[in-house]
Amino acid sequence: MIKNTSTFKLTALAVITPLLFTACTSTQSNNQQSDALVPATKFDLSQWKINVPVDLNNDGKIDTIDVEEIQTYSHPDFFYLDELGYMVFTSPNKALTSANSTNTRSELRQMIRGSNTKIKTNNPGNNFALAAHPLAEKFGAEGGKMQATLKVDHVALRAKNSDRDAAFSVVVGQIHAEKNKALVAENSGFGWGNEPLKIYYKKWPNHKTGSVFWNYERNLPKADPDRTDIAYPVWGNTWENPNEPGSEGIALGEDFSYTVNVYKNTMYLTFTAEGKPDVNYSINLANNVDAYGKVDKKDHPLGYAGDSNYFKAGAYNQCSTKDAPGRWYAACLGTGDWSTDKQNGDYAQVSFSKLELSPATPPTK
Repeated sequence: MIKNTSTFKLTALAVITPLLFTACTSTQSNNQQSDALVPATKFDLSQWKINVPVDLNNDGKIDTIDVEEIQTYSHPDFFYLDELGYMVFTSPNKALTSANSTNTRSELRQMIRGSNTKIKTNNPGNNFALAAHPLAEKFGAEGGKMQATLKVDHVALRAKNSDRDAAFSVVVGQIHAEKNKALVAENSGFGWGNEPLKIYYKKWPNHKTGSVFWNYERNLPKADPDRTDIAYPVWGNTWENPNEPGSEGIALGEDFSYTVNVYKNTMYLTFTAEGKPDVNYSINLANNVDAYGKVDKKDHPLGYAGDSNYFKAGAYNQCSTKDAPGRWYAACLGTGDWSTDKQNGDYAQVSFSKLELSPATPPTK
């Protein structure tokens, strides 16, 4: 582990108001599902809430199901237990999105507070910090661990800009930093709401297997041209490589596992799958040394040391229907009518057989 000897001082620790959500949908559903379909009957969801790409309460926002409600919640199309006991997340290419995003999601968000809503979502008590944070003791946790076993059932099949990096891909796990306008205003270098971890699966339509890789986003302002994702391969290729990964890749419906262990200041990643070599990475999130041990002069010198963080898991569909310049806008097809889009294959679906949160643990030698 490379230690970061830099120090800094934050003059305030503020929280931002909950994100606003936009768009609307005509999707309808009966949420009174049998217990067999409710994911919380099998999975411990006592520290998770979920966003689903519908607006059943007609408030003009993407639906957010908090910790208490998710214990009895399922959606027959987008969040449910299947007949094998997998927790299924489905996200159409075209549907409701959260504010400032063109990508749809059926995705869990870590809630360290559990059902204690006296602690606001963006409050430090509901999120975790690195050990390097000067106010780490005020957070709900120092680091943490997320373990998952899953399979990707489907990724989007049609994109006008099929050469764009994000086409035909889905994010199945994340660490997200909180957006914090007060920290941004202080010019502290933190509070931008970037992502030190995004775990991707991508499969081109004509390939037999897809690729698993993970990205680290430089912790810089959105307008900074150096704010970009650095991709690290797991099985197969990273997103810019259109070659068929063959036997080195992961097929749709093939189980694989990941462990994300943020201990002290370091993120330890382990990826396993039957018949595949285990893949391990470690990266200090409190400096600008990359996962290969090289200093990245373009990254924030203190990484994410001053940020408030949380885990996410599910199906964050990267196949945006937006048609615009840039690597993120693949102009994937979709109508917004779920029955039509499902028939056309314009969606992503991910199924978990395991998803667990726990405190961080020291890395094994």
